[in-house]
Amino acid sequence: MRVLVVDDERNIRTTLRVCLEGLGCEVREAATAEAALAALAQAPVDLAFVDLRLGTASGLDLLPRLLAESPTLDLVLITAYATFDTAVEAMRRGARDYLPKPFTPAQIRHQVERARTHRERDARLSSLEGQLAEAVPEASLDTASPAMHAAVALVTRAAASDAAVLLRGESGTGKGVLARALHAWSARRQRPFVTVNCPTLSEQLLASELFGHARGAFTGAVRDQPGRVEQAEGGTLFLDEVAEMSPALQAQLLRFLQDKRFERLGEGRTRRADVRVVAATNRNLEKDVAEGRFREDLLYRLNVIEVKLPGLRERPEDLLPLARRFVGFFARAARRPVPELSRATEAMLQAYPWPGNVRELRNAVERALIVWPAAVLEPQAFPERIAAATGQQVVLGGPHTLEEVEREHVLRVMAGAPTLDEAARVLGIDASTLWRKRKKYEAPPGPG
Repeated sequence: MRVLVVDDERNIRTTLRVCLEGLGCEVREAATAEAALAALAQAPVDLAFVDLRLGTASGLDLLPRLLAESPTLDLVLITAYATFDTAVEAMRRGARDYLPKPFTPAQIRHQVERARTHRERDARLSSLEGQLAEAVPEASLDTASPAMHAAVALVTRAAASDAAVLLRGESGTGKGVLARALHAWSARRQRPFVTVNCPTLSEQLLASELFGHARGAFTGAVRDQPGRVEQAEGGTLFLDEVAEMSPALQAQLLRFLQDKRFERLGEGRTRRADVRVVAATNRNLEKDVAEGRFREDLLYRLNVIEVKLPGLRERPEDLLPLARRFVGFFARAARRPVPELSRATEAMLQAYPWPGNVRELRNAVERALIVWPAAVLEPQAFPERIAAATGQQVVLGGPHTLEEVEREHVLRVMAGAPTLDEAARVLGIDASTLWRKRKKYEAPPGPG
């Protein structure tokens, strides 16, 4: 463990050095803010003890400067002038803890052990993220987009609490990936992460899926069955597309969020579960509240921390890196050399609006790797709706036929929906009709 001690009093620096070296730490000292920054520039450190008053300078002002140089640095503010306001401000500026003088060797040992635990946890998480990215390429949270970076940073901070989190964004933006990341970064990471896909089940079946049922609760209930809430005990329950819940089920969820109590269907016994709830939606919940489709009190309970995920078209700097990551992933899965993207293909991908977001990009690249065996992926490898992106886009009110407008709308809805049945529901047609339209609109252009 490498530790930096920043204090303008020599006796304090000496005392800390002796204590830290006794704990097996490599120690460096600095008496001023400038010396601390210079020491950090020479070699990285894991933990820094920073005095509140550094001569005429403020240790509070130094904290963000140190973090700018080393974002993973554990910072502990030390001071003989301890106040609640100073502690709050230290945390706001990035300190992990606040240590009033005089401190004891046991307190220093605790800070060192905690920093070591953080380092070990971060190393495990980095390893897990790397393994997950190999298995699920869209799970990587590397981003050059300021909007996406802000979302990831907020989830990182939220992970330290048990507060409910609401992830908002269009279909395919990665809400499920971010929910899993939040769980992995939280203290609950050793416990289960359980997902409930709300739109896929009827009201009764969704209630049973969530809270379980007793034998005989309904036709086919031949035995007692615990629900996902019980399966997630101690961990995280992810409610995907929570806006699709019926009003009655919303009331049951509200009660569970308020006091962690619930009953299985057909059973009078009240049970408890320690579960952190993360919800996701692609709907405008405020509009649903105004129109009576969603409970306002439930929205407040779910929306303690709100995280907005940008659409792929709002993060253009991530588009080509994501595409290349998918190309590499599917090429390795098919045991073939990794093809390149032609310049025409890159231009096409950048021109297309990606209504289905990252999910649509993933599916488009997977298809291209299947149908195009060449060493360079050309636009013809992609679905016609994407390959045509460099041409004139269909705009409502523009000089387009009704068939062109319908085609664009149908393909975009299908791209953004998780299943064909869900796309048919959105379009207001049956699945067989949509299947025929899909076959018609996705057909490759004829000769000439």
